[in-house]
Amino acid sequence: MKILIDTHIAIWAVSDDPKLPKVAKDILMDEHNEIFYSTASIWEIIIKHMTHPEKVIIDGYTLAKSCEDSGFKVLPILNQHTFALKDLKYPDNAPRHNDPFDRILIAQAKVEEMKFLTHDSLIPYYYESFIISI
Repeated sequence: MKILIDTHIAIWAVSDDPKLPKVAKDILMDEHNEIFYSTASIWEIIIKHMTHPEKVIIDGYTLAKSCEDSGFKVLPILNQHTFALKDLKYPDNAPRHNDPFDRILIAQAKVEEMKFLTHDSLIPYYYESFIISI
């Protein structure tokens, strides 16, 4: 199974953070799964590290290198990923979700027919069958 991991899952995985749930570890360690991280995650971390280095200790280069060292594959952002953003539905009555990085990650997973592994409590509101919320 092909799995795209959310930014925080990537960070927790490469830093062996105890916040990473066991079910996520099992998915990441399953040799039958191909694990991908997105260029969007690197972009997100570069911006957050530049603006708040005291809060976001890892920088984009380190995250990318650590993901590659862990055997994760990079998924670049393609035009068709951005075009798919218009097809994402988020209910009006759901809690507000304004994270453009989350939206592009969801669109990438949808276009590439991947599962999307996240711990973000707002992402399941998209009601997409490929989202794995842990």
